[in-house]
Amino acid sequence: MNWTDERVELLRKLWSEGLSASQIAAQLGGVSRNAVIGKVHRLKLSSRGRAAAAPTRTKKASQGASATKSVVRAASAPRHVTASIGATALQTQFEAEPVARQYLRPVEDVVVPISRRLQLVQLTERTCKWPNGDPLSEDFHFCGNDAGESGPYCTYHSRIAFQPAAERRRAR
Repeated sequence: MNWTDERVELLRKLWSEGLSASQIAAQLGGVSRNAVIGKVHRLKLSSRGRAAAAPTRTKKASQGASATKSVVRAASAPRHVTASIGATALQTQFEAEPVARQYLRPVEDVVVPISRRLQLVQLTERTCKWPNGDPLSEDFHFCGNDAGESGPYCTYHSRIAFQPAAERRRAR
């Protein structure tokens, strides 16, 4: 599509009336919103007419009232302050520690089994394959309790490994 003199004049007219670039592109047809924006910048049509007059802002009555508001706001909620020193522009520093909420299961539901402390070569199809410890250390072992037919883990470790979707969402 070429910008003819008629289309440029129509663009100037619609832009001065305050239409958006999308609306102008729809009326012109065959051009995108970005093409209209690019042409407006090349024509240097930055000042545009407004459809409605912008409301004028009123000045504050006194400095004492605004100082009181800022003190109340600062005391009511902790807010974060971003630091922009060197390469830490995206690092956020918080004034107060956030409260961590954890979902705890009732104590009567939690039964921690005693591990049989099996090595890798001692595992069978029916033993729990839950790893305990660091694999590079001498103390590394597997749970080794009865896994049954349900999967690779005992009942306790299955609850940890296969949490319902609702509990995973709640933990976030």
